[in-house]
Amino acid sequence: MGRRSELRVCVLKQDLYLDHFGFSERPFTLLPDPDFLFWSKAHKRAYSVLEYGLMTRAPLTVVTGEVGTGKTTLLQAMLADMSEDAVVGLISNAQGGRGDLLCWVLNAFDLEVAPSADYVTMFQQFVDFVLDQYARGHFVVLVIDEAQNLTPETLEELRMLTNVNSNKDELLQFILLGQPELREVISRPELRQFAQRVSVSYHLTPMDQANTGEYIRSRLRSAKGTGEEFSQEAIDLIHEISGGVPRMVNKICDLALVYAATAEEKQVDADTVRELMDDGVILVSRPDPLVLSKTFCVPSSEAAE
Repeated sequence: MGRRSELRVCVLKQDLYLDHFGFSERPFTLLPDPDFLFWSKAHKRAYSVLEYGLMTRAPLTVVTGEVGTGKTTLLQAMLADMSEDAVVGLISNAQGGRGDLLCWVLNAFDLEVAPSADYVTMFQQFVDFVLDQYARGHFVVLVIDEAQNLTPETLEELRMLTNVNSNKDELLQFILLGQPELREVISRPELRQFAQRVSVSYHLTPMDQANTGEYIRSRLRSAKGTGEEFSQEAIDLIHEISGGVPRMVNKICDLALVYAATAEEKQVDADTVRELMDDGVILVSRPDPLVLSKTFCVPSSEAAE
């Protein structure tokens, strides 16, 4: 451990560093918290894409991003703002082969599946549910999180479900959120029909340097801090190490505050961050750049400039 980590461990009580900095709560927890919501430029655009998909009744909307870039935050914000006319089902991590997806879908809408039901019966049960909701003036939205786990066969099965419609109206919408591998799968030649049904898509990129600084200061102030608990040099270094991925920023900042409190310092400087990383308490994995296939060219944050 570095010199700071050896100084006065007794400073750290059960609150870690709350009293030392005067925080009302930890500003950099890993769990999504609406009280700490921060919208970067990329997040605002991604949310606009989700809104556009809902407003236009797009059959398929796809949002991707690396682990920790804020997809769950987007999802929670979207669900909180959803229209009362929407009947929403959520699948967090669907896996399996043919027929398994339909079971996941029915369960997402609390539809009881008979043990003896075959695929045709389950399919008709779902169609009847969608048509019944349409007759009541509702529209059905199915959100699939961690959609990169879906196989090509399952995605094709999903496409077939989008054929449920009534004249010109789309009765059923799918929103897929996943890691970049999802886009790679959709780009495969055998899924070109699926890709053609995707009305709108967005790849959520990490924060730039300016947004990283705004993000850190925003979370500090949300926890009743001053927003100046990190020096600009420390913020710049945190952005460089984290690549602007919010989850990684949170990990580094949380432990940096622990280190600073241990050393009885009121501000995290760049040396504190360096010692934290030198001690190896955080493992850093930087994603490879995403290369989009020409068969699935959709707006990224760069293309939207």
